[in-house]
Amino acid sequence: MAIVQTNTSSPSRILGLIAKWLVLGFFFAFTFLPLLWLLLSSFKTNLELQMKPFALPDVWQFANYVQAVSISGLPRLFLNSIIVSSVSTALAMLVTSMAGFVFARERFFFRQGLLNLILAGVLVPIIALMAPYFRLTNTLGLYDTLWALIFTYAAINIPISTFLLYGFMRTLPKELEEAAIMDGTGFFGRYWRIILPLTKPGMVTAGTFVFLFSWNEFIYAMLLTSRPAVRTLQLGIRFFTSQFFTDYTSMFAAIILTMLPTIVIYVLLHEQIIKGMTSGALKG
Repeated sequence: MAIVQTNTSSPSRILGLIAKWLVLGFFFAFTFLPLLWLLLSSFKTNLELQMKPFALPDVWQFANYVQAVSISGLPRLFLNSIIVSSVSTALAMLVTSMAGFVFARERFFFRQGLLNLILAGVLVPIIALMAPYFRLTNTLGLYDTLWALIFTYAAINIPISTFLLYGFMRTLPKELEEAAIMDGTGFFGRYWRIILPLTKPGMVTAGTFVFLFSWNEFIYAMLLTSRPAVRTLQLGIRFFTSQFFTDYTSMFAAIILTMLPTIVIYVLLHEQIIKGMTSGALKG
């Protein structure tokens, strides 16, 4: 009996491996090298940054990080960003988890049309909503407060969060709810005791998107606030630039510090995030 052996070193296989690693190497370099340059630049002096932008620092300037904290009032900015990002994420998850549950499990008139109307918000550029949000914030007396950013960020992320949670909840087996109904569990009980615990991966995924958006957002922070007491991190970094001088290295140090929380969050939750993003494809 003849045994046919596959040539694992064929030219097409080798070319495929080379192409794969070239593409992966390109995206790795495109993503990682700017971050590495930013990190190294944060340890230089401003003169050294201009004269030798791609060289290692002659003397590592750890004082840039101390200066970044002291000049910009970074602790206060951190606190404001944490409050805004956490509360807006919690508010968005509360609203969109209930919306996803209703759209995924209940049947009512104009259900699909209302769902499509909400999901269409994903296609609307956030720049187009600046005037309505500014007018609404002023009318409600929330201008120049953290609540203006909290409500705005939560509202902006409702379409994408509803889309993610609705898709995830549709994959959950209905037999669990049917058994709960037979045991006398009501509408709220099915949502709180059955659906919500099973939706944890989807909640983590959607919540991470909302948190990262709220943490990194700049345009609405500049539009809806003016007092230093309510500035967020991204807006505070802007004030390293003045009319006559820009302290680039201290600004880079501040940027590195602002990136740390998002990196930590992804490291801690990346398994849940990936599971939440792929569960619909695996079950659907």
